[in-house]
Amino acid sequence: MKKLFFLTVLAVFAASSVFAQRSALRDAKRSLGSNDLNEARTLIKQATANPETANDPETWKIWGDIGNKAFDNERTNQMLGKEANDKVMYEGLLESYAPYLKADSLAELPDDRGRVRNRVRKDITGILKANHPFYINGGIYYNEQQDFKKAADFFEIYWNIPTLPMFEDQKDAFLIDSTYQTIKYYAIITAIQAQDHNRALAMLQRAADEPFIENSAFTESDIYELMASEHFNLGDSASYLKAIEEGAQKFPKNNYFVTNLVNTYIRAGNNQKAMEYLEQAIQNDPSNACDLNSVRGALLAEQGDLAGAEAEYNKALTQDPNCERALESLARHYIVQAQEINEKAGQTTNRQQQLEDDKKIIELFQQALPLLEKQNSLLRARSADSSELNSSLMLLRNVYYNLSAKGIDKSSQLKAVEEELGL
Repeated sequence: MKKLFFLTVLAVFAASSVFAQRSALRDAKRSLGSNDLNEARTLIKQATANPETANDPETWKIWGDIGNKAFDNERTNQMLGKEANDKVMYEGLLESYAPYLKADSLAELPDDRGRVRNRVRKDITGILKANHPFYINGGIYYNEQQDFKKAADFFEIYWNIPTLPMFEDQKDAFLIDSTYQTIKYYAIITAIQAQDHNRALAMLQRAADEPFIENSAFTESDIYELMASEHFNLGDSASYLKAIEEGAQKFPKNNYFVTNLVNTYIRAGNNQKAMEYLEQAIQNDPSNACDLNSVRGALLAEQGDLAGAEAEYNKALTQDPNCERALESLARHYIVQAQEINEKAGQTTNRQQQLEDDKKIIELFQQALPLLEKQNSLLRARSADSSELNSSLMLLRNVYYNLSAKGIDKSSQLKAVEEELGL
């Protein structure tokens, strides 16, 4: 008898516990109806923490409704020309999203008979569809507050909503246009500004995997450029190389990928690969001959192809006579050859050979001189910093000194350069 009484008490207690929680749900709903949102939040959070109601779709639906009500209240004030609290409005909009998704996912679970009776989906899809454009506004609001993480949250939700399973049977529910594509970019950029690089990379990969829609904010290649940049910032050299290689393959006319590949291969000592991509870069953008042909010339010189190197420097100067890089590189090219001949000449006692060598040395230094003088003039014209100018002056000093030593009087120029260098 006592045992039966004890079990009866337990049953009554359990029933009263469930009743208490159901009552909390009703009270939360009542507070929501009376616009007492703080009370409604307190009650609903208790319900989400209680095992009796934590898995009830209605619990999470009410929580979503509370956030949506806060949004609606301020939005109504805004439409009526009354003072609206933007922070409360957008916090409510954000608050509604995750609980609505949880409510819908719980409602999709089959009951003990294997049936799915989703009684919350209709309301939730209607609300999310109506609220969808306002996630852009929320993102802009938080971006202006420089809360980039929250801005990224809003932009990403705008991106997510049309892809939710609850809209699978509503293919025309949203306009997937250039604005939609632009907001993807805003989501990525604000994640980068928040320095959440792993999140930004996940977004970038998703954007790359999805169809691209032409828009005025960014191009498809920008996705891959940002992806490479993020890998670089994280110090992931393998992923960086993979990203720029993929970008170069997908966008062969984009010099960002090609030139970065060239630099990467040069740093790795893979000059053959660097030369291949340099050729592609030159074909893509002949107007960039100053840099590209100069680099190609330097690589050829490193490989011992002096004639090829000289031809590349001259190609750069044909395209751009004021190419400082090519002027200096070609001048150095002549100086190095002159110095090599000079060293060998010091080892011979053949007077005729010495005279012939001196003639070649003078000729090479004289070829270098106008190039360096022009480069120096260009540096002064653009007010180059002292390190650049001093480097140019040291090369000029070398040429003036060697020409003077070979009987070509450049003593006055040498003196002026040395005075400027403080020597």
